[in-house]
Amino acid sequence: MKMKNRHNINFNFTFIMKRVLFSVILLLAAGFTFAQEKTVKEAKSIANEVNPDFNKAEQLINQALTNPETKDNADTWDVAGFIQKRSNEKQMENAYLRKPYDTLKVYNSALNMCKYYLKCDELAQIPNEKGKIKNKYRKANSAAIIAERPNLINGGIQYYNLEKNKEALDFFGTYIETAQSPMFEKENFLQTDTVLPQIAYYASLAAAKMEDYPSVLKYAPYAQNDKEVGQYAMEFISTALKAQGDTVKWIASLKEGLQKYPQHSFFFGHLIDYYSNNNKYDEAMQFADGMLEKDPNNTFYLYVKGYLYHNMYTNLKNEKKDQEAADALNKAIEYYTKTTEIDPNYAEAYSNLGLIYCLQAQDFSEKASADVNDPKYKEDQATLKAFYEKAKPCYEKARALKPDQKDLWMNGLYRVYYNLDMGPEFEEIEKMVN
Repeated sequence: MKMKNRHNINFNFTFIMKRVLFSVILLLAAGFTFAQEKTVKEAKSIANEVNPDFNKAEQLINQALTNPETKDNADTWDVAGFIQKRSNEKQMENAYLRKPYDTLKVYNSALNMCKYYLKCDELAQIPNEKGKIKNKYRKANSAAIIAERPNLINGGIQYYNLEKNKEALDFFGTYIETAQSPMFEKENFLQTDTVLPQIAYYASLAAAKMEDYPSVLKYAPYAQNDKEVGQYAMEFISTALKAQGDTVKWIASLKEGLQKYPQHSFFFGHLIDYYSNNNKYDEAMQFADGMLEKDPNNTFYLYVKGYLYHNMYTNLKNEKKDQEAADALNKAIEYYTKTTEIDPNYAEAYSNLGLIYCLQAQDFSEKASADVNDPKYKEDQATLKAFYEKAKPCYEKARALKPDQKDLWMNGLYRVYYNLDMGPEFEEIEKMVN
């Protein structure tokens, strides 16, 4: 019996010690939590002072923002936003009193305030243990964000002009994030904010410059219906999808862009390039014909039709289909000529016309007589010369229209002047080539 009692006493003692240790742990945890909550209150108190030490306030609140005991509390993020708001107010006081103030600091405080208040609202919307939502922060914080949204634009523009695209994207992106936040459901910024598409465009532009394609795809859709920048936003989307290797979505985006903005040559041009590069000439021709039916005098569409025949020539030559290849060149001449008739300043069309005449000369030379004693020799040489004489004004016109774009005319004129035995002209071009 004594042994049994002693055993019971030991058991009870162990059980009691475990409870004591558990209580100590709870007390320590409560103490840590209390300490962190005290840090949050102290940070807010400092920010409320007449001459606040914002560095100290930010240092304290930054600890709380990462501490497991307080980082998931809405109040922590509310105080973080409040500190930025107070910092901004002090800078504005200096501006009002015509004292020196830091413009970039104003913008960055506005940015951080918006981010902190958005996070505060997100946490405050989590239901409590009773399943109820008690968000006491939204009214005041939404008003503060609305007041500072213009500074998100200003800050983004300033950093964009400084070619700091990462920072610019942060500002522009946050502007859009505020618009789609549930905090502003009544304001319905996505529908009522008339400058939002422009900001989304600049956000996607900054992202595109950094090749940050996920961000492009995140923000560009907000701008794709805008009359001024929508076509460029959809261009960014297509470029991003292509860069990510999603061919199916890339082609779909080009078709969507072409349907929405048929006047923007990017979509049609890239679609034709895709079909042409993948030897899908029938599809490309159908597409080009469809566009020309809608707009028969569109010089870009006419040029592309010529370009397709031009490219078909190479494939047909490789397949030893010489007559079909020759026919393709004649069709290319037809459409390039129509292009220049409607737009006499279309340098690329003149350049390609010159190239086609040179290709015809090359094809003819393959079957022309090379025997000077052959009665046909003189006739063949005259025919050959005629091709280069046709090419000459085309290349010269391209040069006159775009003298700085030498790839349009330099090699062509080198070949033409050489074959026409134009000494001085050839020597001038030869110096450029070499």
